Amino acid sequence: MAGSTLTTGPQLDRDPDERPPAMRPVEFARWTWRQLTSMRTALVLLFLLTLAAVPGSIVPQTGANPVRVEQFKAAHKVLGPWYDRLSLFNVYAAPWFAAIYLLLFVSLAGCVVPRSRAHLATLRSRPPDAPRHLDRMPESQRWTTDADAASVGAAAVRVLRDRRYRVEVRGDAISAEKGYLRETGNLVFHVALVLLLLGVGVGKLYGYKGSVLVVEGSGFANTVTSYDNFGSGAAFQDSDLTPFSLRLHRLDVRYQASGDQRGAPRDFEAHLTYRPDPDSRPRSYDLRVNHPLGIGGDKVFLLANGYAPVFTVRDSTGHVVFDGPVPFLPDRPQGGSEGVVKVPGAQPDQLGFSGLFMPTAALDLQLGPVSTYPDTRRPRVFLNAWYGDLGTDSGVPQSVYKLVTTHMTQIRNADGSPLAKALAPRQEMSLPDGRGSIRFDGVRRFATLQVSHDPGKPWALGAAALALVGLLLSLFVRRRRIWVRARTGAAGRTLVEVAGLSRTEGDGLADELSEIRAGLRLGEVGDDSGSGPAIGPADEED
Repeated sequence: MAGSTLTTGPQLDRDPDERPPAMRPVEFARWTWRQLTSMRTALVLLFLLTLAAVPGSIVPQTGANPVRVEQFKAAHKVLGPWYDRLSLFNVYAAPWFAAIYLLLFVSLAGCVVPRSRAHLATLRSRPPDAPRHLDRMPESQRWTTDADAASVGAAAVRVLRDRRYRVEVRGDAISAEKGYLRETGNLVFHVALVLLLLGVGVGKLYGYKGSVLVVEGSGFANTVTSYDNFGSGAAFQDSDLTPFSLRLHRLDVRYQASGDQRGAPRDFEAHLTYRPDPDSRPRSYDLRVNHPLGIGGDKVFLLANGYAPVFTVRDSTGHVVFDGPVPFLPDRPQGGSEGVVKVPGAQPDQLGFSGLFMPTAALDLQLGPVSTYPDTRRPRVFLNAWYGDLGTDSGVPQSVYKLVTTHMTQIRNADGSPLAKALAPRQEMSLPDGRGSIRFDGVRRFATLQVSHDPGKPWALGAAALALVGLLLSLFVRRRRIWVRARTGAAGRTLVEVAGLSRTEGDGLADELSEIRAGLRLGEVGDDSGSGPAIGPADEED
């Protein structure tokens, strides 16, 4: 009607410039919960968690390889401190990673629990009634036959049940449905994701991981103080440590001897003995990469290797104030390593030595000392010497791989040049002014071991397998409904209608309808007792 105004409710009488009333705290909490537990939010959080895990595979991690972390910091003076502030060297223990993880867990749990209740109700439900007009379904077929409607209906029930349909007879129509496992698989997949996150969470709460550098001829006892780096969950206690010990006897390393990949590492193997507990007898084991040693619930992994030159240092009194191997960090091509020797007990001043170790040493006019092969064919150590205060008594933590020379003076020759010397095994460098000497006794190898304990790993593995099963069910099980109606039509003939509905397109529904029709027309399913009319020849309806 011209000039009339259509209103649909009192809300249209509101002034368009008037703002809607603010949500009460309870309403805002419900809205927030609905947003968090939506599947869209869960997918976004899963994507964010995937992105958050990327730095853990690109940036060296403290828990996995602290040696590489130190090398990265030394090579990247600007990026290193920023990465440290952002917890990129320990991604999986970072607060921002934990926040995404917990939000994803809550979101998935909020999605799965209501869907589980709804799916359980669906599993107990019966197929729906047949629509009035079956010819309006996406796929349908109809024909006439001389068989009576009751025989057609009985045959249809048998055909559908043989094809594993859940069948319900209502009047002259038969309703059938199958493929409930498709939704079950979808639900199982999401439940498995929750269990997977729960397993990872249990591992983070009660597990621990530590790394330790062990030199040939030395050992390691599984105590917190023995680790170079150690991290544990909030629920971990020191008494949870497995009381094992081990000793590294020899480390064998193989390199590519020729070709374009000359010097590339091919394999390294640590020969060790271990005791599962103090009362056990020593057991031998050859530890290799990707072949960890299992002790109780712990896993011992072989991560890296390097060289530890052996030194003997005497001070001005002639007494030996240091004697033993010093691990050098491999940070140069072909096994070249860098390290320091700190001697806080020297008299009258503390001594420090910075040096390079080259397993197969050569002298480049531009680069200086280099190594031409990573194996010890011509080992040399190149040293500089310092005296003064090492700063080890200041209470400020120091890296064992760096020499702080703030309060130290470099030792020089009589002509004023810095004292520097290349030492072969069993050679000695004397310090001017009777300050002592340092002797290069030889070289040993060291291995970097990682010990990890993750009680949630079996849960996570089982959840991953369950997620795979659920994914396969959701991908390959087809959810569909079939209806068959048989009624007496014109001239006393029976009109048979078959229609189907599928959740997905192009999954062979038309072919299945044709097979069901063929079973009804050709009498493929007869009476269980062998008597009763079979479905005879039929004619297409015009």
